[in-house]
Amino acid sequence: MDEHNAEPRTRNADPRPRNADPRPRNADPRPRNADPRPRDAERRLRAAGPPWPVMPPEMGTGAFIRMRSVLWSRGSISWYVGGGISLLWLISTGQEIIEQASTTGSATIGILLVIVYGIGFLLAVPLGWGLPTRWRLLPAIGLFALSFSLFPWLSWDVWSQWTYVGVVVGMMVLSWRTTLTLIVALAALGLFFRVGIDGWTEDILWGPAIIFTISLMMAAFARTFAAMNQLRTTQDQLAQLAAERERGRMARDIHDILGHSLTVITVKAELANRLIEVDPARAKTEVGEIEQLARGALADVRTTVAGARGVNLPAELVVARAALEAAGIAAEIPTATDAVGPAHRELAAWIVREGITNVVRHSGATRCAVRLGPHSVEIADDGVGPVASSASSTGLAGLHERVAEAGGTLTIGRSDLGGFSLKVNL
Repeated sequence: MDEHNAEPRTRNADPRPRNADPRPRNADPRPRNADPRPRDAERRLRAAGPPWPVMPPEMGTGAFIRMRSVLWSRGSISWYVGGGISLLWLISTGQEIIEQASTTGSATIGILLVIVYGIGFLLAVPLGWGLPTRWRLLPAIGLFALSFSLFPWLSWDVWSQWTYVGVVVGMMVLSWRTTLTLIVALAALGLFFRVGIDGWTEDILWGPAIIFTISLMMAAFARTFAAMNQLRTTQDQLAQLAAERERGRMARDIHDILGHSLTVITVKAELANRLIEVDPARAKTEVGEIEQLARGALADVRTTVAGARGVNLPAELVVARAALEAAGIAAEIPTATDAVGPAHRELAAWIVREGITNVVRHSGATRCAVRLGPHSVEIADDGVGPVASSASSTGLAGLHERVAEAGGTLTIGRSDLGGFSLKVNL
């Protein structure tokens, strides 16, 4: 409810400060009925490891993720399937090692190293995904160094295994400048070694070209999926924002509806209680109006929950007059709404509702005026005037949001009647 003025504390009022937290010290900070699903979803996301492929550098985690979760995440398993198919090219490497080996033991060691190299290639990409951006090249460097373990059998032809290193570099989703520089350097180094072995021939560029093109293709492939993951993340965030906005709208509407209706019902109930003995007929009339107000408030809450809530300016003016008269406040309310443009009449109705609720509840006024104009709406009274709590009240905060969405401005201050003024310029 809005606090136009501070209300006196009753004898049995809670002695704690107004903003004190009534919950136990060790209580769960979430509301009792809070939805646990967001936290559960976040826990499952952490357990699943990073998205596949990793997000671009600007969306990096900035911290080490548990490698066990990374290595067995859904994205890593998908990578194992695709990367495992590419290991078929190592069969030719194994055959060459067998041909170059002088003994069975040497061939066995060479084949084992090829197997280790293939396993290292499969693990390098998921391991890189689990590292912060500045460390993400470490698996590629390690795989590059591991390729030289085959040097006793392949000599400088180890450069032919660097296609796998280039693929790892491309899958890390680093900046384009870094990715291109490393891939070009890797292909150039392979060209240098091949020229040193075979000299310059017409087929000299095939091997380095394979390193460059396949690595670049995988870099583009990884970035495409990273962009798709980023888009999905953005869509999820937009959906959450839309849900939060809708919850805020419903909370604001329900506050405005119940705040106004319950205030009028309270005033009319007090009046009916005073009239029971002195004017039973009038008291009965007031009780009947209380019943109508309660039914109307219930219907308004139902339509708000259904998303079809709307207010009507002429109706709000009639209700405002009745509420002010029931509170013993002289009402100066226009009978026509032509001064307000059709586009602003619903907003003006919300302004009248909130302003009259404040006047009846907090002002202590004897006179209230509602002033409608083509570009302004003002509710003024001769009560106690503005206080510090007015600017932070829930109802005025919700009204300020409505006015801001409509492109208007809301001001509160002292009115020309000597009390409180709530004015909106449209």
